[in-house]
Amino acid sequence: MPFSDVVEQAQGYMQGQELAGWLLYDYRGMNPILWDTLGPVPHVTRPCWLWIPSRGSPQLLVSYVDQGRFGHLGIETALFVGRDDMVDKLGGLLTGAGTIAMEYSPGGALPRVSKVDAGTLELVRGLGVEVVSSADLLQYATQRWDEAQLETHLVAAKKLSVIVQQAFGYIGENLAGSPTEHDVAEFIRGRFSEEGLEVTDGPTVAVNEHASDPHFDPSPENSSIIKGGDWVLIDLWTRLPDPDAMFGDITWTAYVGDAVPPKHQEVFDAVIGGRDAAVELMEQAFKDGRTLQGWELDRAARDYISRAGYGDYFNHRLGHSLGREVHSNAVNLDDWETHDTRPLIPGIAVTIEPGIYLPEFGVRSEIDVFISDNGPQVTTEMQRSVVLIQS
Repeated sequence: MPFSDVVEQAQGYMQGQELAGWLLYDYRGMNPILWDTLGPVPHVTRPCWLWIPSRGSPQLLVSYVDQGRFGHLGIETALFVGRDDMVDKLGGLLTGAGTIAMEYSPGGALPRVSKVDAGTLELVRGLGVEVVSSADLLQYATQRWDEAQLETHLVAAKKLSVIVQQAFGYIGENLAGSPTEHDVAEFIRGRFSEEGLEVTDGPTVAVNEHASDPHFDPSPENSSIIKGGDWVLIDLWTRLPDPDAMFGDITWTAYVGDAVPPKHQEVFDAVIGGRDAAVELMEQAFKDGRTLQGWELDRAARDYISRAGYGDYFNHRLGHSLGREVHSNAVNLDDWETHDTRPLIPGIAVTIEPGIYLPEFGVRSEIDVFISDNGPQVTTEMQRSVVLIQS
């Protein structure tokens, strides 16, 4: 998103929230949100400050040493030549500011936006301003998709739905040759390349007890051979190779054989039920005109799975923000690892991916949902039954 658009949206939000401005600070990469907002600037070696006032033009405060890095941005820039000068000029920027937003989360409750160290907060507060979290502001100003970005996601999502089925087919076609988890992951990466998709970290291809590790990464050394009677989980994510393209992220499960064992089916049904409970809550809230917070969806799915008897085995949040990064900076569906009170606003996307992880096997079902002005839109195929892999 162009920086000018971010500024316009941020200022519109701040004027409605009685915020004087947004102060972004970074030192040697500790706050990637600054660069996600401003755009990449290489090899900045000293503290860097970006001030976006609720009204007026943004300003940069950077070291004399780094002065040549920012000229192309066309932003008013002040230089400091030592710490005392930096503090003095920062104080000048913030004169009369009152309440400002920074990448701060009280108690570190939201690690994704908790990027400013305690000492820097002390410094800024010592200049006479109140600091509040920028969590909702940055979500509104930087994480909402436009129609073109949504289309990039839909392209990736459609291709992922095809490729995961092809991966299950690859397993069936090669059972006699003892395919490994790593072999299947390599097949998926190859299909990404053939389809013009970005090859990222992953995918997860996990058999039996490996499927109980939510982020299992198959390598030639740790991979199991896939054979009859095995349970297979595949989690794959990608996007088009464009820095402004949006990710798709899905997880499907399968059984190698003619009929799913009763225990596997029971756990699968509990996971699907938890997933669908979250979707139904989204849809009902939209009908009621109610804006949900992230934790509420986690709680709906977790309560369903707990009632099914598997609550002790659902050991991660329900879902995460989806965007230019597969784990992006908007609201997470989380009442477990955190208590995410950020609202689900139109223009953002999330995953819904409940999981149950028993010692002998794990089950997860992951879909993507875009929050449109007309309500939640499930953008990926929803698995309804266990895929049966046969040779």
